[in-house]
Amino acid sequence: MPLEFHKMHGAGNDFVVLDLRRQDFRLDSQQASLIADRRRGIGCDQILVIRRPVDPRHAARYEIWNSDGSPAGQCGNGARCIGLFLDREDGIGGASFSLESPAGVITLNRCDDGEFEIGMGVPDFEPANVPLTLPSQDTVYRIDSPWGELELGAVSMGNPHALSLIDAIEDENIPAIGAFISTHEAFPEGCNAGFAQRIDRREIRLRVVERGAGETLACGSGACAAVAILRQRGLVDEEVDVFLPGGHLVIKWLGNGQPLMMKGPADYVFKGNLNG
Repeated sequence: MPLEFHKMHGAGNDFVVLDLRRQDFRLDSQQASLIADRRRGIGCDQILVIRRPVDPRHAARYEIWNSDGSPAGQCGNGARCIGLFLDREDGIGGASFSLESPAGVITLNRCDDGEFEIGMGVPDFEPANVPLTLPSQDTVYRIDSPWGELELGAVSMGNPHALSLIDAIEDENIPAIGAFISTHEAFPEGCNAGFAQRIDRREIRLRVVERGAGETLACGSGACAAVAILRQRGLVDEEVDVFLPGGHLVIKWLGNGQPLMMKGPADYVFKGNLNG
């Protein structure tokens, strides 16, 4: 039976969305990697599977698969795309609603400019919860690499993140360094490796090499992680404009113990049927 899919993106981070709320189809790792293949499949950074919620108070439940077939814990850009999809299909985007994500319940709100703002939860800096096995010095972690010693910040946003503060966002070594960090043994579950250039207290530029997907045009949870780490160090304000290769996100965080908010675009591209 043909499986309908929807192609969407959030600031260039692209997804294949499968609405399985009324269809009993179980995706596995092999199927996910084939669908995500840009030559043999549809092509995407991640696959988003929408299912019926466990708790009927929430609009839907979703799962995330990386392009290599591995599961993911959180995806801010994907959550906004699911919000737009449910608004298109069910007309629920005019007010706040909640979704069950792999990392827990998140809240969404459709803004007047058509973008979505998402409550991404409270950043967790506890090394064991990232998880991360390195000792820290004032929340700075250090690892040796072929490029010399790397200084990192780390946080969990429902998935593990590392961040390097750099001088030049155009550095051609970022994909290689990011892959090295993302698979380093100090991160038992891997991590998304971010690289931030601080413009001033209200603006940063960011690139992210995601575990299981490589460098993407945007990473919503990576933008949240970057602001949380930099704000913890006193380098940015409560509201920060984050410019990624694929677009612009606005991150707001009042500080420790407070939930972090992310605002950004979501776009519907096309739909089709996957056969076989």
